[in-house]
Amino acid sequence: MQKLTLYHFDGCPYCQKVRNYMKQASITLPMKDTRAEPRNREELIKIGGKPQVPCLVIDGKALYESDDIIQWLKDNWKG
Repeated sequence: MQKLTLYHFDGCPYCQKVRNYMKQASITLPMKDTRAEPRNREELIKIGGKPQVPCLVIDGKALYESDDIIQWLKDNWKG
């Protein structure tokens, strides 16, 4: 199983789009809020080179863009 983490923050509409899809599809992933915890933002920058959210980290590799994250989950989530 791949190691997955979603970096997000509450006020981000694109993050909300991903979280809504996850809820609808009954997907539960570890999530790290980059606004509530500054260390998560720094961690995301080290992984992907930028603080952009949402970001799904898949085995240490960053995937940005809400539509791309949702498509990846549709294609790969085994729950």
